[in-house]
Amino acid sequence: MSIADNLHRVQDRIARAAESVGRSTNEITLVGVTKYVDSNAAAELIAAGCTELGESRPQELWKKAGEFASATGQTTNQASIHWHFIGHLQRNKVARTLPLVTLIHSVDSERLLAAIDADRAAAGDNPLPIPVLLEVNTSGEAAKHGLAPEEVDSIIASAERYDHIRIRGLMTMAALEGGAAMAARNFASLRELRDRLKRSAPNNVTLDGLSMGMSGDFEIGIREGATIVRIGSLLWE
Repeated sequence: MSIADNLHRVQDRIARAAESVGRSTNEITLVGVTKYVDSNAAAELIAAGCTELGESRPQELWKKAGEFASATGQTTNQASIHWHFIGHLQRNKVARTLPLVTLIHSVDSERLLAAIDADRAAAGDNPLPIPVLLEVNTSGEAAKHGLAPEEVDSIIASAERYDHIRIRGLMTMAALEGGAAMAARNFASLRELRDRLKRSAPNNVTLDGLSMGMSGDFEIGIREGATIVRIGSLLWE
């Protein structure tokens, strides 16, 4: 099977999962995760129609974004590719990463939020606020990054002091063990947290986005309200 065939198969599964709960596929963004592959394979995915790409390692994002920008003779922000950063972002990698991305999925501390805001403010020329998602560790697993659910309230309450950031929603990963039932509980808890927070969120916090679901559980994520699914291995197998 080609990468294009894999993409179309995933798109069909997204459509069926959405239809099963009365949702439209237009509500759901497929982010193709390219951390497993080189730029040639990523280019095949783009040619097949997936222009929302995700990377979890800053250096790999910088490399691929630079290669595509050179190939098109454009800056990354001018090209049709929209890069999503989905991994753990260290504060010393913020400055080089921000100009390349459409959305950061993985803000997991207020210190990182403050670093992103400060870097954006220093960019000059009145840059547009950068959209981010707060990463929440709904499974409670020690190996995972992310805010504990009870920490999110204080982050949301502090959002108004960060003029150069817009918190657009939440992100999570399901527990490694427990199967579909556990994934559904993790995703439902993120949706319920979002719904509660949204009722009293400041003006610069929208919380419309829910990034949840990967290759092994994205259909569960969609049924629980995901607006973004992050698909890697299914596109490349």
